[in-house]
Amino acid sequence: MNAVLTKFVALVFVLTVTVACPADSHAQSSDVVRPLVLAHYMPWYQRQPADDVAVPQNAQAKIQWGWHWTMNHFDPNQQVNGRRPIASHYYPSIEPYDSADPDVLASQLMLMKVAGIDGVIVDWYGLSDYRDYGQLHRSTMALVEQVKRLDMRLVICYEDQTVKALVDGKRLPADQMVQHAVKEIDWLAKHWMSQPYYVKHQGKPVLLSFGYAGLSNQQWQQCLDQVSTKLVYLSEHHPRPCASGAYDWPIPDQGVSAAERFSKQSREWSLAMPVVFPRFVDIYAQAKVSPGYAEIPDQQGQTFRQLWKIAMESKPLMVQIATWNDWGEGTQIEPSREFEMRDLKWIQQARHQQGQSSVGQVSDLSLPIRYLAGRRSGAISDAVANLIVDHVAKGDFKQAARHLP
Repeated sequence: MNAVLTKFVALVFVLTVTVACPADSHAQSSDVVRPLVLAHYMPWYQRQPADDVAVPQNAQAKIQWGWHWTMNHFDPNQQVNGRRPIASHYYPSIEPYDSADPDVLASQLMLMKVAGIDGVIVDWYGLSDYRDYGQLHRSTMALVEQVKRLDMRLVICYEDQTVKALVDGKRLPADQMVQHAVKEIDWLAKHWMSQPYYVKHQGKPVLLSFGYAGLSNQQWQQCLDQVSTKLVYLSEHHPRPCASGAYDWPIPDQGVSAAERFSKQSREWSLAMPVVFPRFVDIYAQAKVSPGYAEIPDQQGQTFRQLWKIAMESKPLMVQIATWNDWGEGTQIEPSREFEMRDLKWIQQARHQQGQSSVGQVSDLSLPIRYLAGRRSGAISDAVANLIVDHVAKGDFKQAARHLP
């Protein structure tokens, strides 16, 4: 997916999350708003072996890299000045990783938790064994296991363009598109949406879909009529006729003005989820994938702060950060060599100002990084790792840090 499209949802009704949802994610009667903050997560990064410890010094070429690190142009095996060439203008602090690595996933979610991010919206490509969809699903399953482990929240963003791709690839008859989507969403309902960690609104699971290249409005209506579970369905940028509302997403050639327009238009909707992002600087032209898109500059963090302010002024119950880790489009807030933990520190401070007592301190942000380093080196055993994760899940960051080497 060239994830340049759109997403939005500034919830006006009370958002309910079964069981362990923090009480302060609900609507407030005062002017202090404590929305559910969810980071959009891409499960599509692949490298085998998963870390350098498993690779002999003289056998770097044996590392296999997935398309989203290379875009068939960059070669991460050719290290230059301690940096692997990857399909991004930026470089992850934890090095290019595999999205199915449980230690990476745990450390990423722990970082979110310490910073005050409540959970993830996962880009999901369905169940089919076509292209890399099967691997993406396995990586998503690994992520969901860590979501459960760390007592965090989950929402699925369905890439329904995959249904059209299956038709174009002669894997699915055109008249079976709706039935295929129903089958996949029913799988979600059975395995994830029924669980306490899955975000629900008025008792119904929240489902997003990405873009408009997949099912038509009519097909989505048929799909929602046929699925086994009643859903709160949110489409991108504006509500489809069958949607309960919409979510926002970066529009490169419109920048911050698109978020301002979304904020105004969404006042008339039942549900809306605004978007916050730090920048949009893609690598597509350099990778020769496409001409690329217009840039939305970082402005030393001002873009993120301005969008956060716009989002919070609408007093939403749910906000989407786009993204945690789309390195190809440069929208990531995941720590990088260029920006380090700047955005996470700012989110943490903002969440404290919103009255989130369970959020960690700046010093706690090093905990997940040290955890991952210890797991990669073998200094942290499985038993100790479980203790650390359990403490973080409970918000006891100081106790978790005591188990670090």
